[in-house]
Amino acid sequence: MDDWTRRQAEAGERRVVAMEWEGRAARAVVTRRPYPAPVEDVWDAIVTPERLERWFLPVSGELREGGRYQLEGNAGGVINRCEAPTLLAVTWEMQDGIGWVNVKLDARDESGCVMTLEHITHEGPGFLTFWEQFGPGALGVGWDIGLRGLADHLRGEGDPLIGDEAVWVASDDGQGFLRIACDGWVTAEVEFGTDAAQAQQAGARTFAFYTGADEGGAG
Repeated sequence: MDDWTRRQAEAGERRVVAMEWEGRAARAVVTRRPYPAPVEDVWDAIVTPERLERWFLPVSGELREGGRYQLEGNAGGVINRCEAPTLLAVTWEMQDGIGWVNVKLDARDESGCVMTLEHITHEGPGFLTFWEQFGPGALGVGWDIGLRGLADHLRGEGDPLIGDEAVWVASDDGQGFLRIACDGWVTAEVEFGTDAAQAQQAGARTFAFYTGADEGGAG
């Protein structure tokens, strides 16, 4: 694994947070990471469809506060808040489930900013079963991959992060990145209060999910 990939996998903080959201018990996976780019540039990369497609996914819809968006082959939802250049808050709707994603940008100086992304889900029975099986990495690792793509984009590498996902996953870079990301979310889950052995098992299942590895050899 090259040094850039390792640094991106290890970048920032990962946390699990219990909260009340819209009157119900919920959990959030939270990642906080710096970007060596002006806050206005990072904001533009997030909200401009032509740029978002280059590092994340194509997006369509009524792209304004109160409108609906749709990521190609992925989630859609409502744009609840869009306050340039610091806050984007959307619902995250897939199949029959709904979550909420909030992205906050804080300028450090003229050349850098910090992004905090939280993905919130209500603690329904289905969610808790899924969480027990895979832990926070099921959501968090996907965001790690996407936000690494944003880092590539901001440093001037305009090609998508993964041209062929299967090839990337099988590569040393892909395997190493996913291992570090999964382990990071295991640590976050243990800090949240989950038994370490249970968290490790969930992390192994998440690694197997993303890589197609035999679960028995993944943890």
